[in-house]
Parts: sequence; structure tokens; C-alpha cells
Amino acid sequence: MAGSVTVPPARRLAGALEPVVGQVYFAPEAHEAYEKLGFAGSPRSLRGVAAPDGPAYFCSRGSVLGQVPGEVVASAFGVFNPEAVVPAVAYGWTLTDAGTICAARTDAARAQLVRVLGERPEGLDQVRALLERAVAPLRPEGKALFAGLLSLGLPGDPVADVWRLGDLLREYRGDAHIAAWTTAGFDAAEIGLLTEPYWGVPLRSYVRSRAWTTAQLDAAEERLVARGLLADGGLTDRGQAEREEVEIATDRTCEPIVQALGADLDTLVDLLRPWGRAVREARGYPASGPHDLAG
Repeated sequence: MAGSVTVPPARRLAGALEPVVGQVYFAPEAHEAYEKLGFAGSPRSLRGVAAPDGPAYFCSRGSVLGQVPGEVVASAFGVFNPEAVVPAVAYGWTLTDAGTICAARTDAARAQLVRVLGERPEGLDQVRALLERAVAPLRPEGKALFAGLLSLGLPGDPVADVWRLGDLLREYRGDAHIAAWTTAGFDAAEIGLLTEPYWGVPLRSYVRSRAWTTAQLDAAEERLVARGLLADGGLTDRGQAEREEVEIATDRTCEPIVQALGADLDTLVDLLRPWGRAVREARGYPASGPHDLAG
């Protein structure tokens, strides 16, 4: 969204939610729990933030779908190279089952939030009420990860409930985004390459975290150049327009969230932002990154 002046409300909310919800992938409590199940633990530090282990990440996030094979997880996540996802999930299911790692994931998400924010973060009841309102009108059609989370219900603890509701919104937007870029005619390597200059980061910097090989990225870049979307490592005007249209289509699918919240969307964003800052200051989520552009 480089160069944008006004951030659409759905994107503002996504940006405010991201460190509060996505912190589960970096929480020391999560890495420790997965290690106890036999996974490798965090493989490296990202400026003091513990990065997730691949098999643990795929199995824990994918566990909301049930104990499905890696092909299903790769399809639902969308942007990762299936050649990496499929064996990672197959290995993970030799260590644990979906129900066990799903419960560990929920407990870890709550544990980090409580450690950083306390048992009763400021505005907790209001945030919960607003998140429930935002989730209420959402439909599950074509939303695999959202539907999987929906099937779990709420954990029954105030902080964990807020996290689950936020995760529902996060995965709903993610499911909508996959639908938008596949409908636009892009494959996973292509959308990754288009997104980097759209975010304003160097080509082939972030997308490599999705396990694509150099040869696969070379071929994807050639296709995008041939379509007139990339040139000299950056977006052409047409490329910028087509990539922005993917985000607009995603926002359109998220319009029920915006409508449900109305003027209270800004209130929710204002309540969530201090939580997100606190999580980042505690090194529970990267200090900065592409998601900052959303809000």
C-alpha cells in the first residue's frame, strides 16, 4: 500500500489486531509447549523475537482444521511452498495430534498476553464485546481457517476469548485475501513477489520465508515481467494497480466487519493499539514489519 494516504477501516483494524493475535507464533510459551510435544523449538531470533519452528507452526495453526494432511494445510495457508509444508506436517503428526497442539496453542497465546498485559488488560470487556459484534455476521463459505476456528467455540477465559475472537477476524481476512489473489489469476509465488514492492520492501526478502526456491521465484518473476506487472525489481503502474485491487477485493469481503462495528471500529482500534505496542516492547512480536502499513 505504498503511497496510500487514507487507510481503509478494514485494514486499520487488521493492523491493530495483528500483534495482539499473531503474537502466538512468537510466544516463548508456545515454543516451550511445542518442544514438550517433541518439536524443535524456536530455530532463531528475529532481533530478540523468537521465530517459530516450521513443523510446529504448520501443525499448530493448521490444527484448527483437524488432523488433516499437509496438502490441506498448504492449500488453506495459501502462500507457502507445498514442497516444504507437506513433509513438515507429516512429521508433526508423528509427534502429536491436532487436539493436543491446538490446546497448547490456545494456552500459549493466553499465557503471553497475560504475562505482558495482565489478567485484566485495560478495556478488556469492551474489546470482547466489540470483537463479538464484528465476528457475528461473518459467513464461513470458502473460509477454511475461519470455519475451523469457528468450530472450536470460545475457550471460556476472558483473555483467551478475546484472542480467539481476534484470530477469527485475522483468519477471515486471510481466507478472503487468498480468494482475492487466486481470483485475480496469481499463484502463491507470484503474489509474494508482487507484495514485496507493494509493501516497500526489497524483492525476494520476505517471500523467502515462504520456502520458495530460487528457481521457483525466477520463474514467477519472469511471468510477472511478461505480464507487465514487474520491471527492474519494482511494480509497474499496472502492477501497482492490480496488487491494490487484490487488497480492495479483500476489504470488500471484510465489509460486514466494518458495518457491524460502525463508528466503534475506531474505538476498537484505539483500545487494541496499546496492547499491540506492549506485546512488541516485550519482544512477543516483531518490533516492525509489513503489517505496520495496515495501520
